[in-house]
Amino acid sequence: MRGRPAVLVIAGSDSSGGAGILRDLTVLAGLGCEALCAISAVTAQTHGRLVSVHHVPPQVIRTQIRAALESAAIGAIKIGMLGTAAAVSAVADSLPPGGTIPVVLDPVLVSSSGGVLLDEEGRAEMRARLFPLATLITPNIPEAASLCGTAPAASREELLAQARSLLATGTRAVLLKGGHAGGAESVDLLLTAHGTAQWLSSPRLQAGSRGTGCALASAIAAGLASGSTIEAACDSAKRYVHSLLSQEAL
Repeated sequence: MRGRPAVLVIAGSDSSGGAGILRDLTVLAGLGCEALCAISAVTAQTHGRLVSVHHVPPQVIRTQIRAALESAAIGAIKIGMLGTAAAVSAVADSLPPGGTIPVVLDPVLVSSSGGVLLDEEGRAEMRARLFPLATLITPNIPEAASLCGTAPAASREELLAQARSLLATGTRAVLLKGGHAGGAESVDLLLTAHGTAQWLSSPRLQAGSRGTGCALASAIAAGLASGSTIEAACDSAKRYVHSLLSQEAL
């Protein structure tokens, strides 16, 4: 047990099991990682709609993170749904200082069915307080547009411009996911603070699965916890999630 890489997941639960922390823990188990968790919100969801959300009090979020950090040698932290500005602040206050542990932040703004999972105040707080602490942020095209205050990117040039804008918030790297775009290929853009742009491509699948963003961010965190570089972790995670979706599309 102690020999496995350990990942702390900070995210919300999804009663349908399609996304959120249940998806995260399944992916981490499949990749041979020990998983610890801090639940930020409890959601009631079906595969088609968001029914309700209960936000965990900020102090309880802080206590969970503190206890998890005391329980194992954490190799990476994955952050998903937070729900409120107060939750964002609680997480920012609780992360280890100085970037000692890699942090993968999936900025969950809405559910797959369109329910709002982080309001405008929370989004502003995330940009100001959590982005500078993140090793990598993983927005999809609509999330990147919302965070940049622009229309969704429709070309590689616009994807690059939005990734650069997000990189300027202080994060070390941005993986802008292209799953919402069209075309035969699903193309993600990885941009690091060194200015290197890398395009990650895989054949587009019609799986229709929820929780793919959760799965990808958790798989990246698993790679970082195992000692991979950001580039290698993103490439490996994309191939892993594509394999999962291929099985679900059968």
